[in-house]
Amino acid sequence: MAFYTYMLKCADGSFYTGHTENLDNRVAEHNAGFVKGYTFTRRPVELVWSEYFQTRYEALEAERQIKGWSRAKKQALCKSDWETISALAKSRA
Repeated sequence: MAFYTYMLKCADGSFYTGHTENLDNRVAEHNAGFVKGYTFTRRPVELVWSEYFQTRYEALEAERQIKGWSRAKKQALCKSDWETISALAKSRA
């Protein structure tokens, strides 16, 4: 079974990170208001990044890691800007 970690950009410009086994359905649920958490009052949302994982554990670990990142690092991830991600990781250390 496939699992995904994903990042949404909310209508207020903030980012939300989660994981799921059905990416298209989950994004639709966020936009329809079926998810009563963070995104509920920040709709519509837009999928800006996702990654496929073999296990739920891997997807959850990636979600936890990204949730701890700065806004700048999340923006770099959305652009696949690995050089900036690396530089930001080094500057934090």
